[in-house]
Amino acid sequence: MTLSLGFSPCPNDTFIFDALIHGKIDTEGLRFEPVLEDVEALNQRALRRELEVTKLSFNAFGHLTATYRLLNAGSALGRGVGPLLVRKKGEAAPGPDYVPSTVAIPGHYTTANYLLDLVYPTLLDKTEMVFSDIEDAVLSGRCEAGLLIHENRFTYADRGLEKIADLGEVWEQRTGLPIPLGGIAVSRALPVDVQQRIDRVLRRSVQFALDYPRESSAYVKQHAQAMDPAVMQAHIELYVNQYTVDLGEEGRAAVRHFLNDGRVKGVIPPGLDDYIL
Repeated sequence: MTLSLGFSPCPNDTFIFDALIHGKIDTEGLRFEPVLEDVEALNQRALRRELEVTKLSFNAFGHLTATYRLLNAGSALGRGVGPLLVRKKGEAAPGPDYVPSTVAIPGHYTTANYLLDLVYPTLLDKTEMVFSDIEDAVLSGRCEAGLLIHENRFTYADRGLEKIADLGEVWEQRTGLPIPLGGIAVSRALPVDVQQRIDRVLRRSVQFALDYPRESSAYVKQHAQAMDPAVMQAHIELYVNQYTVDLGEEGRAAVRHFLNDGRVKGVIPPGLDDYIL
């Protein structure tokens, strides 16, 4: 059985999916056809129901609980991993009521955008773009501020940008929970036993990557050729952790809080409650 599998070319995703895609583990008869896209492009594909298994922002997942279920393995979730709001260095220090006039964001359905609305509810002028273009948009003056995710959190200071706020830190202070960034979702159209097989295989793939990190290095480098090796390694170490192997009780509690809070605030629509496999 061959399944479409969507994930981003970022190091944490290629790291955890390498063994699964390349037959380095027991896949229980399943084969996977990789579809590598930017995170917001994957969100949009999921909204169009194009992928059987896919990485999703938790914001997007909240809109899709009737279509997909969340796997226990594969999530990017933790503490100190949230998106950063940045601006150019050297400008006057913002006051306590500061709200940027324009912000570049990595997509409407990203968790980063959800957190931005949580912290800056009056902010209206946003420009969507691929996450890797956001630093340049701020440096060129196209946007006053930018919302950084992925490896850009390791490079912004060297490029002449400074942090306005760590939105993940704000979330942690308010909730006491790790921030759910993205997870792996499986189509409800697949038989439940197949969904469970996918979850087992993915957990096996994540554990293999952690046990034998050199095994995935070629695949990670293939999709991160322009990235400094130190940044690539820091990216993996930050986003691949115990929650990636299995959400556990705390991880599941964080996801439920995220979706319930969004539903109460009206930014995530009502949906099914049996959304974790």
